[in-house]
Amino acid sequence: MSTVTVTAFIEAQDVDVWRLLTDLPARADWLSAVGAVDVLTPGPFGPGTAWCETRVRPDGAAEPEEFVVVEAVAPNRLVLSSRGAGADYRITWRLRPVERRRRGCTEVTVEQQAVPTAPYGRMLALILGGLAARAVEGALRRDLADLALAVAPNRSAEAA
Repeated sequence: MSTVTVTAFIEAQDVDVWRLLTDLPARADWLSAVGAVDVLTPGPFGPGTAWCETRVRPDGAAEPEEFVVVEAVAPNRLVLSSRGAGADYRITWRLRPVERRRRGCTEVTVEQQAVPTAPYGRMLALILGGLAARAVEGALRRDLADLALAVAPNRSAEAA
């Protein structure tokens, strides 16, 4: 199993970060690597909610990824699962309100675990483990930066 963890501080309240993070139709608007989102299940956001987002790789190719909500504890914890080729992924988002520079903000930690499910997945993990971990870390950092930029206008609107 391989695990990559990234943490960032976002200048917004945890409820605002949660609201944006769980607004599935809006994901393609604020995630720079996502070209489209297709919600697969009707009803409110929660365990069992599924969607497919098409991520654009650095080489320009489109790659669909399907996610299912395993756990959703607003506004603190979101756990997703995603099946990949040769591995199952578990992505955990943790939001914790903190005070920085005398302002309220949210510490957001994203952890992605990859569990190989096929022999070739284990072999690839051994051969490309470090390279894959760096690529995942870069993608998680980009997603966190996109989230921070997208939620910032909400914070300034509240302050006005």
